[in-house]
Amino acid sequence: MNLSIVIPLLNEAESLEELFSRIDLVCKSHQLSYEIWFVDDGSTDLSWSIIENLSVQNANVHGIKFSRNYGKSQALHAAFEKVQGEIIITMDADLQDFPEEIPSLYDKIISEDFDIVSGWKKKRFDNVMTKNLPSKLFNAAARKLSGVELHDFNCGLKAYKKQVVKSIDVYGDMHRYIPVLAANAGFRKITEKEVQHQARPYGSSKFGSERFVRGFLDLVTLWFVSRFGGRPMHFFGAAGTLMFLFGFLSAFWLGLSKLIDVSRGIYGHLLANNPWFFIALTMMILGTLLFIAGFLGEMIIRNNRDHKNYYIDEKI
Repeated sequence: MNLSIVIPLLNEAESLEELFSRIDLVCKSHQLSYEIWFVDDGSTDLSWSIIENLSVQNANVHGIKFSRNYGKSQALHAAFEKVQGEIIITMDADLQDFPEEIPSLYDKIISEDFDIVSGWKKKRFDNVMTKNLPSKLFNAAARKLSGVELHDFNCGLKAYKKQVVKSIDVYGDMHRYIPVLAANAGFRKITEKEVQHQARPYGSSKFGSERFVRGFLDLVTLWFVSRFGGRPMHFFGAAGTLMFLFGFLSAFWLGLSKLIDVSRGIYGHLLANNPWFFIALTMMILGTLLFIAGFLGEMIIRNNRDHKNYYIDEKI
């Protein structure tokens, strides 16, 4: 099978039939065998009924229905476990993405041997202040922190090799950072392609401005986990050691100062009256706790080595 098309959705009943018919027409006209996985992320409209009808009409249509709204990352993860196509295309269900872009994404990933081809909505038809400008700032921060040079991390239209989606774990709100997750897993042949974008013809956006705050926090988390997730002692142990040494040297200096005062016959100055005493004590305690946290993290990782976190590209 050439293609698996994954479409997460929430209350998009108005667009589903048109979306399917356009995908079906495009794939047939380019002689691409395909399957579609619709993931209903807790819709309260008629979305699931429409998906059921489409699956009866066409055996290439499959559906997954969540009992409630879990989020786009969980929807993608559920579908990624099921897909069988050589290339996986993800897209949104709101018709802002053009199904007609599918063949060019497929050809680019096949002919140029990329792991990921990410869509770039260079010309967007969204509100400038609430979406376009925050998106530009967010993408600039994402490029800086992740090292992955994409202009549009949040574009839902992307193409992946099958082994990419089978080797990564999409969780939380990490759907916008799948290229970063893939790069951390060793799939570094990532590029982007300009794609068409249009205003939403039906309904309204399911994402508010708070997604940028959550997205930035997720990016910081991803950066930290990618650098220190496999070796927590390198961060917590180093930070704990530095803090403990700072506290210990401060306490040693206080003690030495007290001994010098005593040798000179100066009495009555209690160490507890010096604020540096409490600073030194706090730093030593925090340093010890951080070191213990790093040690426990290492023990947890060593006891969970049965989890496969790599992909074997070739074997002889």
